[in-house]
Amino acid sequence: MEEFLTNCRRALQAFADPSPPILHVVMGNEACDVDSMVSALVYAFFLSKTLGGDTLVLPLLNIHREELALRSDNTFLLRQSGVSHDLLLFRDQLDLKTLHQEARLRLTLVDHNVLSSSDSDLEGAVVEVIDHHHLEREPSTSCCVTVETVGSCATLITERIVQEAPEILTLQLAQLLYAAVVLDCVNMAPSAGKVTPKDSQFAAVLESRFPALPPRGALFTALQNAKFDVSGLDTGQMLMKDMKIVSGSLRLAVSVLYVTLEEFLQRAELEAELSSFCQRNGFDLLLLMTISFTESKEPIRELAVFCHSSTCREQLSHFLEQAQSPALNLSPISSPHPHITAYHQGNSLASRKKLLPLVKDFLRQLDGEEIQEAESVVPPTPMNSLVEGCPLEGALPHISPQDLVDKVSKMADSRRDYPDL
Repeated sequence: MEEFLTNCRRALQAFADPSPPILHVVMGNEACDVDSMVSALVYAFFLSKTLGGDTLVLPLLNIHREELALRSDNTFLLRQSGVSHDLLLFRDQLDLKTLHQEARLRLTLVDHNVLSSSDSDLEGAVVEVIDHHHLEREPSTSCCVTVETVGSCATLITERIVQEAPEILTLQLAQLLYAAVVLDCVNMAPSAGKVTPKDSQFAAVLESRFPALPPRGALFTALQNAKFDVSGLDTGQMLMKDMKIVSGSLRLAVSVLYVTLEEFLQRAELEAELSSFCQRNGFDLLLLMTISFTESKEPIRELAVFCHSSTCREQLSHFLEQAQSPALNLSPISSPHPHITAYHQGNSLASRKKLLPLVKDFLRQLDGEEIQEAESVVPPTPMNSLVEGCPLEGALPHISPQDLVDKVSKMADSRRDYPDL
């Protein structure tokens, strides 16, 4: 993989020759989770080995370079698999629109099957799709579509390689693919409702061919720990890592923080950093949700409201205190900052998914009109079924709310089994 990515870099630097070749870009979705990243990298490698002619194949991560740091599980897997961040190509480093206008672009989509509205003018360049989500793409004779509702897109990439070019598989490629499948399928646990027979089949193929792959459970644990690791992130990155935006007459961001509220409130120059973050991104209010765990693995949720306007801050705080659907059971706690109101949240099962409708109700009450959730400045880091729900929900057995709490809480001290993978 390192040699392939190095050659991609060199070829791209020479791409402005008088008679440039066609550029075939393999691009994942805008969330750029582990599955999307791995699918783009490995399928581009596969195409580079199997396509003939002068076409240059490049994997493209569909985020800006600076956003990779927010995806700590991605960076962890790259590091453990020996793939240098410096060799990766990001969306802000390649002008797809100009390439398409010059008829020099072919585009393969992995881990999504329709382009975002901002990329709709690239539709004519799409020649292939490999995805595991619900099919939204209109049929076309110019585009080969493989869409199958499995747990991980990496399963479909593995299937294609095993069937058409098994000789190109290395331990490094297998580790990337295996990690994506295990993470997306929640350690292949049927109770999580994500794994399908095909996921299990090709995970077993990789295990059989590469006995040196890390143990499944330890790999999943290590990736889950990495996903929630915010060490090394500055305040702005912590807020952006898992953020949703709701807009009305006020523009409000709701960020999930994977530290205790006390720890976050003790960050140096916190109010100045929050003020700068709001000004830079046009936010009037910040709603901060923290989740941490007791020694007995019980979840602790806390809530904080930041706003320089005491009126807006008090209005939102009072609304959340009085909320009944669901009741958050808020208890005020001390805050060292005059513009931050802090609470312990007694209802520990009320996640952000439950909180967002309350925020919309608050803005609707202020504005007297329907409120829509806006697109995040940066797509939030995907947190898979342990946090946000299951894309195969309804197709396989459900995991109970208590199971979710138990699974998430185990991340608090699970590093002991496989600390360095």
